[in-house]
Amino acid sequence: MPIATPEVYADMISRAKANGFAYPAINCTSSETVNAALRGFADAGSDGIIQFSTGGAEFISGTRVKDMVVGATALAEYTHVAAQHYPVNVALHTDHCPKDKLDSYVRPLIALSQERVDKGGNPLFQSHMWDGSAIDLDENLSIAAELIEKTAAAKIVLELEIGVVGGEEDGVSHDINDKLYTAPGDFVQTAKTLGLGEKGIYLLAATFGNVHGVYKPGNVKLRPEVLKEGQEVVVSELGLEAGSKPFNFVFHGGSGSSQEEIREALSYGTVKMNVDTDTQYAFTRPIAGHMFSNYDGVLKVDGEVGNKKTYDPRTYMKLAETSMAARVTQACEDLLSAGTSQS
Repeated sequence: MPIATPEVYADMISRAKANGFAYPAINCTSSETVNAALRGFADAGSDGIIQFSTGGAEFISGTRVKDMVVGATALAEYTHVAAQHYPVNVALHTDHCPKDKLDSYVRPLIALSQERVDKGGNPLFQSHMWDGSAIDLDENLSIAAELIEKTAAAKIVLELEIGVVGGEEDGVSHDINDKLYTAPGDFVQTAKTLGLGEKGIYLLAATFGNVHGVYKPGNVKLRPEVLKEGQEVVVSELGLEAGSKPFNFVFHGGSGSSQEEIREALSYGTVKMNVDTDTQYAFTRPIAGHMFSNYDGVLKVDGEVGNKKTYDPRTYMKLAETSMAARVTQACEDLLSAGTSQS
């Protein structure tokens, strides 16, 4: 299937919320990791999301160019071509973009998609994340309001973050403290500023103790009920139908989360969960195993010539792809999206 159209992506989001599942959003940094994500989705019979962070996009462009827009557009175009050969719907997304990188990452990418839409086509990306968690909420939502006007016009979904995801990702770090839990008033202010879909579809990364990176269970206290409370306070404040779920939530920093915590978050309207740390390890582990097991083939030890078959990158990259794909499939199963694709 081709990359999801705006209509298909909107349907993916609404089906996930209505049916209590979420899509894995896999951070990718190369064609190999894109191939792994696509295979993992297809093996699970799940639609999915492929995303590029600011650091990932810069890396994709190469160590000499180091341009986020170049890297993101190049790998997005590759994904558009490759995805046509997989029997699932896939959306393209850009991950955390702080204020100081909006003009060099998200805004140019929105403009690029607007040009495509103006010519009768579909946007290059299906959604973009604005991460204003490092600034006060008023400014965060003011920028989000400006961005959602542009994303809606370009048929793109906006993602924003209220509250703070702890830990470190791409050089942006936050302390582990009470700001990890989004306050009830922040949910209400978000709904009043951005609406609930009438100004454009958006995804909300509200925080409930989330932390990026690797940590052992118990080191951070996740409270998924924060999401439930956020839905309920907006329903009450705006007079919506009792039991409705006005927000489309995103689960960031899920590494180390228990199955119980994940499933609880799904029940409160989580439609997207970012997966990066675990898939990075799944990709790298078989490469390390190959190098250790074939050290005398990948290295020219004691003046020998090595073994071309073992240092040919295709040899170990195939292992990496299949390992990461299996972890993506597991993520689909964990998030209950396996077997839900309607492609």
